[in-house]
Amino acid sequence: MAAGFKTAEPLEYHRRFLKENCRPDGRELGEFRPTTLNINSINTANGSAMVKVGNTTVICGLKAELTMPPSDAPSKGYIVPNVDLPPLCSSRFRPGPPGEQAQAASQFIADVIESSDLVNMEELCIEKAKLCWVLYCDIMCLDYDGNLLDTCIIALLAALKNAQLPEVTINKDTDLAEVDMKKKKHLKINRHPVGSSFAVFDDTITIVDPTAEEESLSTALLTVVTDEEDRLCAVHKPGGTSLSAEKLQHCINRAVTRHTEINKLLNKVMDSMKTSK
Repeated sequence: MAAGFKTAEPLEYHRRFLKENCRPDGRELGEFRPTTLNINSINTANGSAMVKVGNTTVICGLKAELTMPPSDAPSKGYIVPNVDLPPLCSSRFRPGPPGEQAQAASQFIADVIESSDLVNMEELCIEKAKLCWVLYCDIMCLDYDGNLLDTCIIALLAALKNAQLPEVTINKDTDLAEVDMKKKKHLKINRHPVGSSFAVFDDTITIVDPTAEEESLSTALLTVVTDEEDRLCAVHKPGGTSLSAEKLQHCINRAVTRHTEINKLLNKVMDSMKTSK
């Protein structure tokens, strides 16, 4: 009977749970799904990570290549994120060029990288106007069940934290780059941005870490990105109903708490990798 009601009236089905301050999967309104993290998941990448938030699974592989610095920033390297939502992760996605959601996610990740000062781009430059690193960050969703942005940001951050780049010098005689694969060093991470996503129901009830079904039924979606100094790095709200200042502040406060939780997870996984070596 309950399954039939859920199919016929999915929104009303969810409302009955929300009125009791809980959700169909048993979570409280402000409770995130279990989050797991594995690093060095791809041996051929310069850095990689796999993140699972509930049933949403994302893998990020980082590939470093040498290139000329951009003409408008001759003393900087750059990072190029790309989010892929293939049909294998959900029946809602189709084969072919990146869809609107994948493009929007890629752009948002790029904005977070820039606004959060995640990596000092000048440290990716080897010689001004001649040679720099470009880091291609391919983020693929393997299983989609909502809250894509949070999961992608964690995977990107973890992949960058365990990435290693070989030492590169320019031969003064030949003016060619020489790569020493025996000498590698980790990237220096300036900030640790972490995203927290919310869904709004009936303009009043706000829940965290929405599933794909909850996203589709909500009246608004919001993603807040903060760093370890509680600084607001980015806010993403693709339309929907407006939020009051009080509701927005509540979301920011929850995002700060979420950042602490994810930072502890990152540190735990990174420390375990060091001790296992």
